[in-house]
Amino acid sequence: MKSEQPTVDFEKSLGPWIGRTSKITDYHLQEAMQRHGLDLSKEQMIVLKKLQVQDGMNQNELAQLIYRDKSSLARLLSKMEKKDFILRKQSKHDKRINAVYLTEKGRLTFENSLAAIEEVIAIMEKNISKKEKQIVIEILKKVQNNFTNHNLAQLPIK
Repeated sequence: MKSEQPTVDFEKSLGPWIGRTSKITDYHLQEAMQRHGLDLSKEQMIVLKKLQVQDGMNQNELAQLIYRDKSSLARLLSKMEKKDFILRKQSKHDKRINAVYLTEKGRLTFENSLAAIEEVIAIMEKNISKKEKQIVIEILKKVQNNFTNHNLAQLPIK
């Protein structure tokens, strides 16, 4: 008996379009950062943004907020410490917990990155109406909620 292979039309699926758009955005953001004289990756910029909102966040909270595992976040934070963007302080109560703080250089770097970010957003949103933008945002929120609320253990194995 021949098993049926599932047929997937990738071009009509959201996945490849979201993935390609993400890669293109990352590329343009990196280019804009370089044009503005910033030695800052997208991931580093996201950490700076989160700390701008809530300085002193612990590493575990930060890892969850930016969807990174603890070890990759630790490597990212080490790079950021070497650049003097952040400072990690060990908790007095629990030596396993580090709080992450922005340095003055980190705060200034984030502020200086805003022009590059605005530039990329302007390119990204060109010829897209406010209504279209809101529709895309709502759809992407639904996609994210689908992943958040889906339990992979419930999928049947074929």
